[in-house]
Amino acid sequence: MSSLAGGSYPPTLDDALEKDRLAQAIKDWTIANGLAVRPPPAVVSNNPEGILAMSAPVTLFPSPFPKGCFEEAKAIQTKYNELYARISQDEEYLSGLVQEVASGDEFIAELWKIHLRVKEEGYVQNLALGLFRSDYMVHQDGDNLQIKQVEFNTIASSFGGLSAQTSLLHQHLAKNEYPLLQNPISRSSVDLPANNSAEGLAAGLAAAFRAYGQSTLGHPTCVLFITQDGERNVFDQRHLEYALQSSSTTPDPIPVFRLPFSQLLTHTTLAPSSPTRQLLYHPPHNPTLTFEVAVAYLRAAYGPSDYPTPTAWEARYQLERSAAIKCPTILTQLAGMKKVQQVLATPEAVSTTPSALRRFVPNDEAAYAALWRTFTNIYPLDTTPAGQAARRLATDPDACQRYVMKPQREGGGNNFYRGAIPRQLKETPEEYWASYILMELITPPPVVNTILRNGVLEQGGVICELGVYGTCLWDQGTGEVLRNEESGYLLRTKGDQSEEGGVAAGFGCMDSCRLV
Repeated sequence: MSSLAGGSYPPTLDDALEKDRLAQAIKDWTIANGLAVRPPPAVVSNNPEGILAMSAPVTLFPSPFPKGCFEEAKAIQTKYNELYARISQDEEYLSGLVQEVASGDEFIAELWKIHLRVKEEGYVQNLALGLFRSDYMVHQDGDNLQIKQVEFNTIASSFGGLSAQTSLLHQHLAKNEYPLLQNPISRSSVDLPANNSAEGLAAGLAAAFRAYGQSTLGHPTCVLFITQDGERNVFDQRHLEYALQSSSTTPDPIPVFRLPFSQLLTHTTLAPSSPTRQLLYHPPHNPTLTFEVAVAYLRAAYGPSDYPTPTAWEARYQLERSAAIKCPTILTQLAGMKKVQQVLATPEAVSTTPSALRRFVPNDEAAYAALWRTFTNIYPLDTTPAGQAARRLATDPDACQRYVMKPQREGGGNNFYRGAIPRQLKETPEEYWASYILMELITPPPVVNTILRNGVLEQGGVICELGVYGTCLWDQGTGEVLRNEESGYLLRTKGDQSEEGGVAAGFGCMDSCRLV
């Protein structure tokens, strides 16, 4: 299998002083420019006032990435945005998929119950906002390199803020540090694409804010970032917040507030006696102020751990039934189920029905073909003929080595790889197997790099995963798309012995693309 880099890129750093110099330059730049995270308890046991920050894990060099694959992933993002907007509007279809997985997935079942509660009393907001991210790996088949989708994220698509800063870091190093190495790299040899992910995602939030319009109650309107308690990835979110405030096209800056999901019911209410159920935010630092929430941007509430009590589910219900534009709505969150990805990508040769992609892209063969090229084979684990065939693969100790099994989860660290698949199925009641999907593993070309994590350098083989951001604003009732943009990229890299890749989950690191 051939390497993407070729030649002597990236250079091997054998001299201790040289490694220390480059690592120190990165540590200083990352802190000075907010490419940072709060330290985990394993690094710092006591940070009660939140005064400490540390460099986000990052590669010393931008990793080589095929230019054609990069351009294809960027070009197809608007098609993916529109596809998932359409899926979120097809309640009947989503209902069928939810029923297939709900018996083995209480979290999905509870989300659907909230949707039904709000539907019964009537939704008061038709506009929906998606800040999406489509994740890919390069698959090598002989000399052929092509992108294959790992997953599509419809809620809390993170690292748009830090990815832009990582691109700036590598631009700085290419200009000022790489030419000074013992094996120097010329600035002109490092093809670094521009990355506007923070500005692009903020522009999507601003578009939704403008679409909401002025308050009919006379309150100032705002954007509310809904976060997790003890959020370590706060700087990534702050970069979006600052970009939103600094690029405002309204006469006055857009007010932006952060509120932990656990405090949603404490500091928000629905407008009393108002049939349109405006969501009112009461800042705890100044109870005399009241803001009307135009856009509620969820960076929390995507997994079961965010719902430890029934009160948390009531908070999500209050949010969903309000007039705020949600990013995402529950239907959009459910459109990001792995089950949806599976029904789109299951090969028609093993299925008794045509791919669901035909349902959502019925009259555009070019878009259909472009989307289909990015799919890898994904199978159900239900009792259909395709599911029964997949069950045989998943329980075979040899065949399972080519697959990953995924639950309907976001956030990293939830998947089962290769030999772990039969063990997990053995421990899971068979009636719950349908809540998983079985996905063929993607075979990336070999890449080497050096990762700086927690102040320690790790050098060796790595695997890169490209995420392309998109923003989409649409009307759930009419289907009209008011905004549809590609909005920058993220490259996450992990050691080639690691099976999970989430940065926040502790597996991957921030990277950027050197196009080759």
